[in-house]
Amino acid sequence: MISSSDTPSPADETPVANDPSAGYDGPPDYRVIGRHAVFPQTSHDEIERINFLAQMNRHLAARVVPGVKAAFETRVVPTFEAQHGRPMADRHEARRALLDDPAFQTWSALRRMTMEQRQQAGRWTALRQREQLNAVAQALTEGDKRLSLDPSLAIPRYVSAVDHHCMPGSYHSEYFPGDVVNGANYDHGGFVTTGGLLGKYSDGGGHAVVKWVRRNLPDFKPHKILEIGGTVGHSSLPLAQAFPEAEMTIVDLGAPVLRYGLARAKSLGVDNISFVQASGEDLSIYPDASFDWIQTTMFLHELSTKALRAIFAETRRLLKPGGIVLHVEQPQYAPDMPLFEQAMRDWDAFYNNEPFWSRMHEMDLDAEMIAAGFDADKLIHGGVTGVVDRELFPDAEEDDTEDYGRKAAWHVIGAVA
Repeated sequence: MISSSDTPSPADETPVANDPSAGYDGPPDYRVIGRHAVFPQTSHDEIERINFLAQMNRHLAARVVPGVKAAFETRVVPTFEAQHGRPMADRHEARRALLDDPAFQTWSALRRMTMEQRQQAGRWTALRQREQLNAVAQALTEGDKRLSLDPSLAIPRYVSAVDHHCMPGSYHSEYFPGDVVNGANYDHGGFVTTGGLLGKYSDGGGHAVVKWVRRNLPDFKPHKILEIGGTVGHSSLPLAQAFPEAEMTIVDLGAPVLRYGLARAKSLGVDNISFVQASGEDLSIYPDASFDWIQTTMFLHELSTKALRAIFAETRRLLKPGGIVLHVEQPQYAPDMPLFEQAMRDWDAFYNNEPFWSRMHEMDLDAEMIAAGFDADKLIHGGVTGVVDRELFPDAEEDDTEDYGRKAAWHVIGAVA
């Protein structure tokens, strides 16, 4: 374990902000991120590893992807049409044709490499200080009724069989009593995947949702808010902060992320939030019409079709009359989405341990919401873009690169009860 003398504190580090005026449009230095009591300490080498991987992700999106698109248009499509005597029929044919092109092969291999290295780097950082992290989390959460864990809860196979986005053990695995390792890994390493586009606390998505609600539903005053699959609270805390009179609840299957999440929330001064271990498919611990607002954020793509439908039905049961449900996700595949974009977005299903990504993004979510009991004329559609500190972090609203699955811009589908 690295001793305290080997581990720089934030005060010892020199933050380097994003500086568009200098012609630099990449991620800021990792040292500008926000820290809290349970956030892992990072050594110089760990910081530089994270910086490299974040820079590589940005390079792939901004510099390499345009080359893949050019190769698709000038090589892949003409070759396919010459061989088959017809245009490509769907994204599956487009993806299979791309597999033979060196531009796609290079991008795909490097993208997979950055994710694997990000997960292993984050895991090692958390593991080497697991006792310290556990002690801090325990001190902050022990005896706190806002943390409710259920050791008997069965982890469904669609979760237990997958290391989601290459994270060993996914969100739920525990390595010793009171473990928070996977929560710590998920929290501090997310900077790599997003390139800083979610801000210093990786909460730009939550702030974007609050901004959307205030703009579109200015009179909405929720008293009870639920986020399903909220993990450590990145997208949830902004909701709790924006509506301090409300009671915010996160439910998730993973005990490590829930323990870590409450410790994180308390150390950030957010007290109107609870963390509950439960399955979103069966929330019978709550009576009908329990919540004014139910939220999911980049969660639906990790669900089996059966689980998604069960969760949609539960959200309808739990929603109060006049309440809202909002699901934030990457855009659905549609006839007007180019085949190249669809094929690139499908990458996560085949190479990033997201087996339900492809199926979920081709579903008619309007029809699924209606089947769950929502009225067709009360469905909600919109879009949100990550909100961050523009002086330190890239502004997602002004970012014209497309990372096909990682960009901090999402679609919103929901409904009013």
